[in-house]
Amino acid sequence: MKKLFAFLAVIGMLSAGANTVYAQEEENVAGEATEQVAEQTAPSEEPAAVSEDVAEAPKGIHKQIKAKFIEGGAMFMSFVLLALIFGLAICIERIIYLNLASTNTKKLLQNIENALNDGGVEAAKEVCRNTRGPVASIFYQGLDRFDEGIEVVEKSVISYGSVQMGLLEKGLTWISLFISLAPMLGFMGTVIGMIDAFDSIQAMGTISATAVAGGIKVALITTVSGLIVAIILQVFYNYIVSKIDGIVNTMEDASISLLDILVKYNMKK
Repeated sequence: MKKLFAFLAVIGMLSAGANTVYAQEEENVAGEATEQVAEQTAPSEEPAAVSEDVAEAPKGIHKQIKAKFIEGGAMFMSFVLLALIFGLAICIERIIYLNLASTNTKKLLQNIENALNDGGVEAAKEVCRNTRGPVASIFYQGLDRFDEGIEVVEKSVISYGSVQMGLLEKGLTWISLFISLAPMLGFMGTVIGMIDAFDSIQAMGTISATAVAGGIKVALITTVSGLIVAIILQVFYNYIVSKIDGIVNTMEDASISLLDILVKYNMKK
């Protein structure tokens, strides 16, 4: 997020600098035809102005972000920041959980088949106990019902697979909430900033560029902040959903392979 804010700040600074240089060039072109004396004195004054700009230019990224945070309004910017913090916390927890839930199903199925041939169902169940992940848990539930028939094993695998799928999708609704909430808070800050601008115009009785620009600046900062938070969380959300889909597809494929192994083992008995 710091890099994104820094990138936006740099783009704003570059665009402002470009506008300033363009305005200075227009003034110099107009001044060449009318004031030659001012043209001669200009080179001696420009280095001082440039040196002042260079002295004021170096600002840390933290200071720039802090300045924009304060300019956007501490109240609404704090809510947007909290949405980012809580959303990222849930995303990181889900990513860690899903990575731990990933299992090498081919190796697990091979170990279960070898255990069945060597030690029977109890040996296969022991392999599932020593393997982490939802796939091993589903296999254990199916093997635990092996004595009741293949049809019962299949129903048990399907039922417990739904339970494991619910555990994988845990927390996604909260991430969706923060994705929706962040831009809403930004737009709310936008509306309030515009209201403040019109209140200032009404109080002064005339249109002042300074008063209007202040309210619009607050509105734009809150809007951009909310959109950046939503974009960051949306990327993590899509990654988590794709990870869940991959695990679920692996679970379904592995469950079918397990049933085939159990059918073969039952025919050998």
